[in-house]
Amino acid sequence: MASYLLTGLRTFIPCIASTPSHTFQQIRNRWQGCRMIRDVKRRRLNAEHYYERLRINSLRKTNIIPLELRDIADAEIAAFPNSSTSMHINNRCAITSRPRGVVIDWRLSRIVWRSLADYNKLSGVQRAKWGFTGRNTDFQWKI
Repeated sequence: MASYLLTGLRTFIPCIASTPSHTFQQIRNRWQGCRMIRDVKRRRLNAEHYYERLRINSLRKTNIIPLELRDIADAEIAAFPNSSTSMHINNRCAITSRPRGVVIDWRLSRIVWRSLADYNKLSGVQRAKWGFTGRNTDFQWKI
C-alpha cells in the first residue's frame, strides 16, 4: 500500500530528489510588495543621478548662457531615466508600505509610529500633556 502511494506521488511531483529545496519555499525579501520595491528603485535612481541632474538643471534654467547650450542641457536631462526625479518618489511607510498617513521625519505610517512610540522605541518623542488635573487621562504624543 505504501509503495503504491509513493509511486502515485512520483507521478504528481516528478524528480523529487533532483529539485533544489528552495523551489518549494516562498521567496521573500525585505519589502512588502511590488509598490514598495518600485519606490525603493526610484529612491536608488534618484540617489545615483541627483548631483548630475542638479548641475544640468542649473544650466538649463539660467539665462546667462547661450540658447544652444541650454538646448544641449535639455537633451541631456531627457536622456536620464524618468524615475530618477525626486517627484516620482512616494512617501511610504518603511515597514508596512502604507502610502497614507506617513510621519515624514521617521518615514513610518501613523499606526506604526504610534505603536512604536507607546513602547519608547522612538528617540525624541514624548507625550504632550495639557489640562493636568492630577490624573494622566488627557495626553497626546508630542514631536
